Amino acid sequence: MFRLPLVLFFLFAFIISCRQEDNVIPLNSTNEYLNRAKWSLKNGHMDSSFLYFEKAKEQFLLAKDDFNAAKCLIHMGVNLYEVGDYFGAQETSLEAAKYLNSRIAEQRALLSHAYNNIANATDDLRNYDHAIPYYLLAIQYSASRENILTYKNNLAVCLRNAKRYPESIKLSEEILSKVPSGTTDYAKFLNNLAKTKWIADNSYNPVPDYHKALTIRTSQKDRWGQNSSYASLAKYYDHRKPDSSIYYLHKQYEIATEINSADDKLNALRGLIQSNSSNSQRYLSTYLALNDSIQQARAAAKNQFALIRYEVEKNKADNLRLEKENAEKQNRLVRQRAITGASIFLLLLAVGGGTLWYKRRKQRLELEAQNRVKETQLHLSKKIHDVVANGIYRVMSEIEHGDEVDRDGVLDKLENMYHQSRDISHDVEQETITEIPYNEQLASLLKSFAADHRKVLIAGNDAEQWDDISKRIKDEVKHVLQELMVNMKKHSQAEQVVVRFDISEQQLNIFYKDNGVGIPQEKSKGKGLANTVSRIESLGGEITFVNEPGKGLNITTTIPL
Repeated sequence: MFRLPLVLFFLFAFIISCRQEDNVIPLNSTNEYLNRAKWSLKNGHMDSSFLYFEKAKEQFLLAKDDFNAAKCLIHMGVNLYEVGDYFGAQETSLEAAKYLNSRIAEQRALLSHAYNNIANATDDLRNYDHAIPYYLLAIQYSASRENILTYKNNLAVCLRNAKRYPESIKLSEEILSKVPSGTTDYAKFLNNLAKTKWIADNSYNPVPDYHKALTIRTSQKDRWGQNSSYASLAKYYDHRKPDSSIYYLHKQYEIATEINSADDKLNALRGLIQSNSSNSQRYLSTYLALNDSIQQARAAAKNQFALIRYEVEKNKADNLRLEKENAEKQNRLVRQRAITGASIFLLLLAVGGGTLWYKRRKQRLELEAQNRVKETQLHLSKKIHDVVANGIYRVMSEIEHGDEVDRDGVLDKLENMYHQSRDISHDVEQETITEIPYNEQLASLLKSFAADHRKVLIAGNDAEQWDDISKRIKDEVKHVLQELMVNMKKHSQAEQVVVRFDISEQQLNIFYKDNGVGIPQEKSKGKGLANTVSRIESLGGEITFVNEPGKGLNITTTIPL
């Protein structure tokens, strides 16, 4: 794991940079990952602390503890800032701000830390005009006098970087007036004010103030402050007294080495190289080696943090996916149980309903059979009465009232009545034989066109669905189907014919389909097809032909009931 020096982590716990001296918010919780994060931070394991702060944040969010989640994010943002990932620091600190409520005093204090970190990262990205509003927000929400002075000093430095010198000088003088002289804070603010005045006006001599700040820092053993003073003096003497500049650069390099500040060592070496001294080549070699080492270390740290966040987000996504899959499984199980229960209920309902329907249908068919027998008997009785009884009565009348009996004539009449009575029996027998259910008549008609090379498939031709349909419709349907099948046999060369019947919404639907050659253009207006159209239209229905030459014929017929 990549590690930065222990001193840098100690500094991280109390100050964000040489400009950023906010106290890190203490985290008090029983969160296991949080304890590991604090231990890793204390012992200089930055990547481990980042990982555990991330995991601690996720646990806090699951517990709906937004406040502690925001604290973790602020620590992570500072980590990212320290390794130079300014965009990551901005993003993470902005995320922390989303979980905080500015109307709650304790959370306002935490907001000030988040906004200061955002402002510092934005300033280091040289986007000064965008950094200034965040410094103002940090000042607005902070309740700590010490932090407010630090944030104002950071703002003054940002204003100087934005070349808004009068505003920077005014703010620095205001800060300086509120700090006791002789303190390290006083020395820092005095040094910044002198530097701003000199940058704003090259004729201004900042050296007395620089030395005053350096004296305070030396007496207070403020090594980081001394490093800043030496850097300021070296910069001032750069073109005025090169020897003095080199002297202070050497002092800065020594202090930077002592406090293990890699950036300040690089700055000192860069100044020594530009001074064109006799040791410039040696300084250049040291500078390049140190710069490469720092860049590699920071790149490794950035990559490590990015990898950690990627792994955390991936695990989060995997967990969400698993939760979703489990929820879907539970939903499927519930649906399956509901479907099974409904199926059993419907099955029982269907069996009960089917049994009841079968019994009623059987009773109805028996009643219809009895009625047909009665009708046949009545019809037979009427014919016998009209033909036989009346004929015999006439013969009897002739014999009774005639003078002479024409034997041959009587025999002829009796023979005629015999034949008529036999014809009556034959007619009744024929009527009884031809009383076939309509669905069977249709099936017989359609199946008669089947052959070895042609299949005829019938669907929906249930007996009960024809019970309530009028005789006229049945007769016309029969004629239409016969015409279509004759046409198919003559012209289509079809190998498969499908006829399907369906009744829905008080409408009889007949669907015809074959896989033949379709209706040739010269046959499209033939007399037979015209007759089918006129028959259907006479019933108030519609018939539609969908002809695809070479692919087959689809015919849809609808008849209102």
